[in-house]
Amino acid sequence: MARTLLPACLTLLLLAACAAPAPAAPPVVAAGVDAEAWATIPAGPFQLGLHGEAATLDYDYDMMVTDVTNAQYARYLNAALAAGAVRVAEGQVLGFYAGDPFHGLKHEERIDPGDYAYVPLDDPSTRLRWDGQAFSAPPEYADHPMVMVTWFGAQAYCAFYGWRLPSDSEWEKAARGSDGRSYPWGDEIARNQANFYSSHDLFESLAGSGGDTTPVGFYNGGTHAGYATLSNASPYGLYDMAGNVWQWTGSLYEGVHYRSLRGGSKDTYAYNLRAYTVNNATPTYFSPAVGFRCAR
Repeated sequence: MARTLLPACLTLLLLAACAAPAPAAPPVVAAGVDAEAWATIPAGPFQLGLHGEAATLDYDYDMMVTDVTNAQYARYLNAALAAGAVRVAEGQVLGFYAGDPFHGLKHEERIDPGDYAYVPLDDPSTRLRWDGQAFSAPPEYADHPMVMVTWFGAQAYCAFYGWRLPSDSEWEKAARGSDGRSYPWGDEIARNQANFYSSHDLFESLAGSGGDTTPVGFYNGGTHAGYATLSNASPYGLYDMAGNVWQWTGSLYEGVHYRSLRGGSKDTYAYNLRAYTVNNATPTYFSPAVGFRCAR
């Protein structure tokens, strides 16, 4: 399966660059896209990877139209806390993961059953509030993508509702359709079509260097607070499959403990937003530029 992998040094630089302190609070902007909506991706052939390798998914599946928001994740944590599925300790949210098969291959690290961190609560870039009793999201970030979430925290959110993280193949087909396009909307990218490095959206101008996340679905062809956007919807109507935040996927590969990240982010250059680009990190990793969405 042909893929474009970021060089290891570039991967580390990009992920490290995501660890900057949180910017000043942005204005509340209603993008007008329903964060509770799902889209169906039909069964059938599609082109996978840089060289358009022929692939097929023989089943229909659904994916969230947007990334999971901070408000949605806060709602989940309150429900999971009440159900005893998570706990708060040592400044972080913890939950159980059943572990991965271990093959003893070179460089492979064990991921045994146990409690793993979902979200750090004492990091200034975390956009959740914990008052000792309940979680909430600040209004100015409620509709922005959930960030600072590890793979364990993303996987647990989806599983709590009976869903799952999309596989690499599911994610890529949902992002680019069946015609082999580079970006969800076509083969070229405009500065006002996605949230990436130096895209000059109104949140970047407020936050300064490095920019900030935008509300989910912000790039929908509308004009928000005087900033005109082009739609970045995929052929199936999914927004932000390019830019804003990297997205965790659920694929596990034999002998590999790293997890895939897809879609690029606010901190990456335009070419890293191409739908066939694959980044990766350990499942314990979290960043102001990493989020997720679910499939079912």
